[in-house]
Amino acid sequence: MKYMSGNELREAYLQFFSEKKGHLRLPSFSLIPQDDPTLLLIGAGMAPLKPFFTGKMKPPRTRVTTSQRCVRTGDIENVGRTARHQTFFEMLGNFSFGDYFKGEAIPWAWEFLTEVIELPKDKLWVTVYPDDTEAIEIWKSQPGFPQDHIVKMDDNFWEIGPGPCGPDSEIYIDLGEERGCGSPTCAVGCDCDRYLEIWNLVFTQYDRQEDGSYKNLAHKNIDTGCGLERLTSVVQNKKTNFETDLLYPIIEYAAKVAGVEYGKDEKTDISLKVIADHARSMAVMIMDGILPSNEGRGYVLRRILRRAIRHGRMLGIKGKFLEGAVDAVVEIYRDASDFGELVAKHDYIKKVISIEEDRFAATLNQGMDLLDEEIKALKADGKEELPGEVGFRLYDTFGFPWELTEEILHENGLDLDKEGFDKAMNEQRERARNARAENQRVAVPDLSGIDVSKLTVDPEAKEGKVVAIWKDGKLVDEITDGEEAGIILDKTPFYAEGGGQVGDEGMLLGEFGRIKATNAKKLPDGTVYHVSYVEEGQLKVGETVKIEVDQEKKLASARNHTATHLLQAALKQVVGDQVNQAGSSVTPDRLRFDFTNFEPVTPQQLADVEELVNKVILKGQDVEISHMSLEEAKKAGAMALFSEKYGDVVRVVRVPGFSMELCAGSHVKNVGQIGMFKIVGETGIASGVRRIEAITGKAALDYANEKFAVLQKAASLLKANEDDVPAAVEKLQAENKEMAGKLADVAAMQEKADAQQLIAGVKEVNGISVVTGKANVENMDSLREVADLTLSKIESGVVVLGCANDGKVNLVVKASKDAVKRGIHAGKIIKEAAAVVGGGGGGRPDMAQAGGKKAEALPQAFEKAMAVIEAQLA
Repeated sequence: MKYMSGNELREAYLQFFSEKKGHLRLPSFSLIPQDDPTLLLIGAGMAPLKPFFTGKMKPPRTRVTTSQRCVRTGDIENVGRTARHQTFFEMLGNFSFGDYFKGEAIPWAWEFLTEVIELPKDKLWVTVYPDDTEAIEIWKSQPGFPQDHIVKMDDNFWEIGPGPCGPDSEIYIDLGEERGCGSPTCAVGCDCDRYLEIWNLVFTQYDRQEDGSYKNLAHKNIDTGCGLERLTSVVQNKKTNFETDLLYPIIEYAAKVAGVEYGKDEKTDISLKVIADHARSMAVMIMDGILPSNEGRGYVLRRILRRAIRHGRMLGIKGKFLEGAVDAVVEIYRDASDFGELVAKHDYIKKVISIEEDRFAATLNQGMDLLDEEIKALKADGKEELPGEVGFRLYDTFGFPWELTEEILHENGLDLDKEGFDKAMNEQRERARNARAENQRVAVPDLSGIDVSKLTVDPEAKEGKVVAIWKDGKLVDEITDGEEAGIILDKTPFYAEGGGQVGDEGMLLGEFGRIKATNAKKLPDGTVYHVSYVEEGQLKVGETVKIEVDQEKKLASARNHTATHLLQAALKQVVGDQVNQAGSSVTPDRLRFDFTNFEPVTPQQLADVEELVNKVILKGQDVEISHMSLEEAKKAGAMALFSEKYGDVVRVVRVPGFSMELCAGSHVKNVGQIGMFKIVGETGIASGVRRIEAITGKAALDYANEKFAVLQKAASLLKANEDDVPAAVEKLQAENKEMAGKLADVAAMQEKADAQQLIAGVKEVNGISVVTGKANVENMDSLREVADLTLSKIESGVVVLGCANDGKVNLVVKASKDAVKRGIHAGKIIKEAAAVVGGGGGGRPDMAQAGGKKAEALPQAFEKAMAVIEAQLA
């Protein structure tokens, strides 16, 4: 058996199928599914290729090989507890779309395993579907194959309801008796670790019908799944995936930080494995554009990240530590194919994680406080079990795994109602499943009957033939008044949505129908379709339509797209090279640019960016568009746009001396056509991500005119010239300040007058001075001030004051310290008095306030207050 690193093994697999077996080698697709609303994250090697397997889309080649990044969290609780469970993993795959079948797939799998990585033939076993005699005979014919190493299993048949399905054949390796369970019946299929599945070949050859019958597929497919981490553990002779070079360096880092040793304690090992697995997952998810949030895939990331932090706490790590784990992840993949962005975004990933660690520290403390309170309550009530729904709330709201809650409970001699916890968890999963089911829809129509290779995009096209119409994912022959549908033409001048830019709008005019195209989009194979609405009449497949693109909106979008390129280049110059695109939106109305930066862009920086972009626009340079190889473009310094996939030949958009990017979008011919660039907003939208919104052309001119109109109106109101508005405003502010001071003096004099007048009516109750009455003030704040002033004048006693404005009543009671010692309680006085005016309130013995609704009852409220005072002093 040949030793290989994990990166070497991946490369060997991809080279074997691309260079020796004629497969197109595709880079891993993003973890974010494209055009598949049924998936939250890519969780299988074939998931991004589903339209090709179903025949709805034409693949770029009939033979494809990939190493697909995958994330699954369905069994997240088992991560670290078993040898193989992981949230992030890579799935090696070779796929055939109606090309080769069992006669090639089986021999190639055998060849790779036995000749390329030199696994011992006598240790390999295969499982097959009992009726699949074809596969059995092919296996037996492989050179050196042990004839008795074929196991027939009824569950070796892959199907998910109606649709493509077929038998499958799994390849296992015998890792030796020492890895087994010791049972004399231990064999392939046993739950122990002796026989490890390393390869699965799915032979898609049937089409299951709605009635349960099976028909042969016209084009048979091959879907291979081979877990890279699992195969790496075999060639490196490791007991678990976690001890391979794809994970162990992270374990070493975490163990060093925690001051523990791997392999000495089972609980410690579990936490180290969780940290290693989750560190890889979070790094790659952020690399692919996912950010922590409270919903969707962002929630998955946040959950994984917080779970890693908790396991760090369980190891005794008090401070932040995940940034160092990311360093270890990046080193593992530094020279790996498909992970260049991981290295490029290294600092950005660390910053996102650092911010999330800070945020979770407070949440973790809140959760601990809640659990502490629950523990105290249980002990006080003599109970020994925490309700399951409380444990689940800790898990769901604060990210506490039930193991951590249970561990803390055990330390306090208590238990967790695990059954109740599981019930609450299952209820949540059921809600999530139902929500997903409601969102599922057919993402693309079945275009297997259409030769999409003959469809063209022609910017000069004025007419096109309707080759397909579909509603709700199903092809139809015609659409009529008021119906919405997707329409495919044999040729179209429409720019299709992509790279953040919305598609073109326009009209499709048939002989009997007028159709509004509100957008143009692309299917996964690149086919352009028009999102359309029938304004009047009807449209049928086969008709020829006149095409009118809204040129005004098209040019407006082009202005904003070119301006987006200029904006990114200007941000890098003014703010720094740490700025990288994190998303964009280009419409005819405005542009939106999301970028990585961990603090707001200052007003001065925004002004500098805006000035720089406008300087470039005023130069009036031509925008140069060229095509070259991807490697040439990268060497020339072209920037790639966020989440875009590029072929071997790319389109490069260049503004000489300032900006150069890979882009397939619409652009102006000369930057002077942009006219004017104006930033209208800068905000934060996520951890480490900022957003700038801007406008160009007529929108910018209209914006400037609107602002000037406001300035003119302000100048008119101030009776000043436009240039003198700032000085006039400053003068007005100074006058207002002076006036406010004078009013304050008048109010103070009024308060003194009120206080003096109220004191004149002072009464004495058992040696305590009591003042009651109405003050001429407008709010509670002023009423308290008069009460304070009155009490200071009499020095010792009780003051009960009220005021009435707009039918509302305010009451306040103040008492000196010696009055309180004599038995006065302001809170009780106010409670009784407030009831008279239809309100309520309370307070301390020395001060209380209240409100009410019956202004006419104020005199009676004062009488009630006096009665209470007399009773307290009796």
